[in-house]
This record gives sequence, C-alpha cells and structure tokens, in this order.
Amino acid sequence: MVRSLKNHKKAKRKNKVSKKGEGSSSDAMPSLPAKVWQPGVDKLEEGEELQCDPSAYNSLHAFNIGWPCLSFDVLRDSLGLVRTEFPHTVYCVAGTQAEKASWNSIGIFKLSNISGKRRDLMPKKANTDGSDMESDSSDSDNDDEEGDGMSGTPILQLRKVFHEGCVNRIRAMPQNSHICASWADTGHVQVWDFSSHLSALAESDTEVSHGGSALSNQPPLVNFGGHKEEGYAIDWSPLVAGRLVSGDCKNNIHLWEPASGSTWNIDSNPFVGHTASVEDLQWSPTEPFVFASCSVDGNIAIWDSRLGKSPAASIKAHKADVNVITWNRLASCMLASGSDDGTFSIRDLRLLKEGDAVVAHFEYHKHPITSIEWSPHEASTLAVSSADNQLTIWDLSLERDEEEETEFKAKTKEQVNAPSDLPPQLLFVHQGQKDLKELHWHSQIPGMIISTAADGFNVLMPSNIETALPANEG
Repeated sequence: MVRSLKNHKKAKRKNKVSKKGEGSSSDAMPSLPAKVWQPGVDKLEEGEELQCDPSAYNSLHAFNIGWPCLSFDVLRDSLGLVRTEFPHTVYCVAGTQAEKASWNSIGIFKLSNISGKRRDLMPKKANTDGSDMESDSSDSDNDDEEGDGMSGTPILQLRKVFHEGCVNRIRAMPQNSHICASWADTGHVQVWDFSSHLSALAESDTEVSHGGSALSNQPPLVNFGGHKEEGYAIDWSPLVAGRLVSGDCKNNIHLWEPASGSTWNIDSNPFVGHTASVEDLQWSPTEPFVFASCSVDGNIAIWDSRLGKSPAASIKAHKADVNVITWNRLASCMLASGSDDGTFSIRDLRLLKEGDAVVAHFEYHKHPITSIEWSPHEASTLAVSSADNQLTIWDLSLERDEEEETEFKAKTKEQVNAPSDLPPQLLFVHQGQKDLKELHWHSQIPGMIISTAADGFNVLMPSNIETALPANEG
C-alpha cells in the first residue's frame, strides 16, 4: 500500500545524469574492481559511494517536471511502431504531488534528443595494436558522443494543465492517447482531452523549462464524484476504445462505458468483492468484458462484467497487501502481482481451476513492490520497481548455465563480481533513484523504460536487453 509522495520538496532540474548512482561520466568510474551492491544486504562504509557503470546502458538520462510525480503514462505517437535508431523522442503525461493542493498540475511533455547507442552483448576482439578488428561498425556511433554514448542532452518541452489536488494515478487511452483519465486525492476521477497540447508539442522544437511553461485552466471532459473515497486503481480497455474501470479505497469498482467521443455512461452500482482498498486494475488483453483487480485484502479478483457485480474468481495471492498487477499482452494466460512484503508472483490463469496457479515467485526485493509491468516486446520479460530504490528486469525464460558463465568470463578476461545467490532470471538492476513509484516500458521503442521517483524521472535502455531490429540490419 506504500504510495505517498506528498509534501516532497520541488525537484531541481537536471539536464545531465550526474548524481550518485546515476553518473554517466567516465572520469567517475572507480579504479578498484567493480562490485555489485545490493540494497538491504551491503552497507556503504565511510567514504564509499555508489558509481553507475555507464557501459551497462545503451542510454541513461534523468529529468523532472517540477514537483514529484506518483504516476505517469507513456503516450503512443505517430513516429513509428518499432524505433531502434537514436536519438529518440517520447511523449508522456504525468500528475504532480505538490506541497499545496492548488499547486498541482498534469504535465504533458515531449522529451526529444534522447541520445545513446547500441552495444554489443559481447566485447569486440582486439588486434595486437589494441584497435577493434571490426572498426567499420563503429562508424554508426556519433563522433561527438563520449565513450559512454550518453553525452547528448535531451530537450524537454512541457505543457501544464491545472489539476485540483494531487494526482494519485493517470492513464492514457491506448486507442486515443490524447484522452487521459486521472485519479485525484479529492476523490474525483476525471477524463481529459489533451489533443491541443500534444499538437503544440509536436510542432515545436523549442525547449521550455518547467518553471516557465504556462498553466492552462482547461476543464475536464468528465468529473466523476461517485466514488465514496479517493483511489489509485484505474485502467482503460485495450480492446474497446473508451471503456474504463476505476477502483477506490472503499473497495468499490465502477465501470465506464463510452457514450460518444466525449461522454461516458458510468454505472452507479459498483462491483464489490474485495474487503479492503482496491489498489490496481487491469483489463484482459483478449476478453473485452473481463478485468482483474488486486487489493489490500491480499486477494486478486477476476471479473466478467456480463455476470453481475461479484467476482467470477477470487485468489488469495499474497500474505500482505497486493499493490500492483500486470496482465501479459503477449501471453494472456499470465498475470503478475507485486506485494507490500516485497515479493512478486506470476500466475498461469489456465491453472486456476486446479488450485495453485503460481508458476514463479520471487523474494528478491525486501521492501514493497510499487510497480510491475510486462514487456510489450518479449513475453517472458517484466520490470519491477520497489521501495528499496531498485528497478529490476526479469526474464522468466532464463536458467543458470555455469558453462556459459565460464565461457563469458574467459572471453571478457574479467571476473564477474555478481553475488552467487542472485536469481538466474534477474536480468538487470537499475539504481540511483530515490523512492521509486512507477515504471512503464515504451511500446514503440524496444528496450526503453521510463520510471518516476521522488527525485524525478529516468529514461533507461539496458545494454543487455536485446531489441527487435529490422531484418535487413546486422
């Protein structure tokens, strides 16, 4: 249930990643052999500090839009369905957690000139003179980039719309990304049309500081006050444009059906099945009337809106609060959940009738799971964020292969100082952000993840995440 970011100080703007745990300068690399540091396990001695290994990323940048954001969403755009060439451009929408209710806003922003470069999963062989044998392939790298490939400064363009109260969660409609729904701590769910702001951002290349951008007083399309209390759970249907569910802290879930392009019929009779706060909602990727919910009561419920207001199935999922769930859109039988006790589980819904549907359970994180999301490009891959200030990426198809590890060490001629007790499915660990709250994969840029925390946003592309490349490329 850990989720509050309220009353944090306004973030200072960072154009380059330079703080502890995020640095991209090669001069900051430690001279001693690198060691993997585990929060909650290892302790920093006096004088020691964490250093980011820039070679672990294809791209890594940090930015913020002013006040911390508990929630954001990545907007689908028209720049290409599968983009692999730097620099990248992304559009997002985010809601603030300002110190005073009247200072809050929804930020619609464009981040362009996201620099980086592709890296080989295995280092190139070197000639006796120390040069790369495959020197021709380096021509694709920008000559003005530093060795880490991350010297470019992204350009942030921001538009702000006034929002009464803090934004608990915000989600964009998959079919029409200019339509967004927000959950406010005032207890209201609102739907917005940000098409004019996105058009203005698309036409402009001028950098706008978050402090100087004008604040619009645009009214929402819908302002629903039928929930009995504030909430955090909200999700748009990926199959039916405009269909929405919203859940509150009084364990009620309301169904929204689109009546037109700008109006909704909201069922005043809620779905009730949980005994405590509804924390997250997810529509089925294949069944238009089916959605899942999770709750502080430790349960996950599966609902079919055609079968009444009670759950079609209820699962005791975790021993503690179930904070977040994610439904795999590439393998629709798989549902993952994250708990307040730091554990996360993967269930095969085809096994529900047989009893235990858990196919994987991980206890790596020691603090609450704050966000979890399946990759839109790899069915076996998901990303997790935790209150332990770690963002982890997992590939469930991986198994430990000692022979392969020995071969890798021999080729790199280095000692891989990774703890031996790490799960073999753990693919990547990202650190450096404080109080991580939410992450999203970019559905159009394979391998890109954006995350929000108390100290702002990170855009990262791990170098060991293989991306989908066009067939005619090497």
